[in-house]
Amino acid sequence: MKKRNSAELRREPNKIRLLIQLAFTAISNGYIKGFAKGQIFTGATKYLCVPGMNCYSCPGALGSCPIGALQATLNARQYKMSLYVLGLMTVFGTLLGRFVCGFLCPFGLIQDLLFKIPFVKKIRRLPGEKGLRWLRFVFLGIFVILLPLFVIDITGLGEPWFCKWICPVGTLEGGIPLVLLNNAMRGAAGFLFRWKLVILAVTLLSSIIIYRPFCRYVCPLGAVYGLFNKISLYRIKIDSQKCTGCNTCQKACHLDIPVWKNPDSMDCIRCGECKTACPHGAISTTVLK
Repeated sequence: MKKRNSAELRREPNKIRLLIQLAFTAISNGYIKGFAKGQIFTGATKYLCVPGMNCYSCPGALGSCPIGALQATLNARQYKMSLYVLGLMTVFGTLLGRFVCGFLCPFGLIQDLLFKIPFVKKIRRLPGEKGLRWLRFVFLGIFVILLPLFVIDITGLGEPWFCKWICPVGTLEGGIPLVLLNNAMRGAAGFLFRWKLVILAVTLLSSIIIYRPFCRYVCPLGAVYGLFNKISLYRIKIDSQKCTGCNTCQKACHLDIPVWKNPDSMDCIRCGECKTACPHGAISTTVLK
């Protein structure tokens, strides 16, 4: 039997992860009629939140985005907090941490595919990288929580500030398909839609050069799940007897995390690249009991 080389062995986990990402994206956006008619699905499953960033307004979306659902309750007159949405995020975070980002997020998949496009030079870190990664919490605290809660109109209603003014996921999955497929939406598109197109274009183009820029610097859902990485049931484990501190894991990590020192970093999306790259077999994934 032909012996497989290390490169072939490394590609197998990548293929499995890609298949999981594709399958989950297809399942969570499986309402084909929505794309055909240019209409949003409004069935019973829309009351359920999917784990990752997947826009409610996507014509094919069968569930809701946790961030969008949270804002919808924060800016409503009759609610000020959704224990249901917070509870779901807590469950997902406690069980999986940012495994959700690495395997179950459609927009994460899009960024992964864009990063595979060849480019003259890929950027591992931006100047001020450590500070920039805290921006996720700024977006979470200000645009997802505080503004929807306290900036309200005369009727007592607020706005979904993050979804409306910042989130490129909604533009790609919801805005563009609806504008292309729905005449009424096309006629209503104005400054806000053009502004969101600019944000989307910057995000997609930068994803070719920088690995997952939206996840690194912007995503409020990733910020929430990152807080659970150190306590989630699914986590990365380092065998101290096997690890030599060779730094191969950090070199393999697209997010430039020193996995051998900080295996449960709140930036880690559990992609498994470090595990397959480790020459000593010192890195494993485990489900704690």
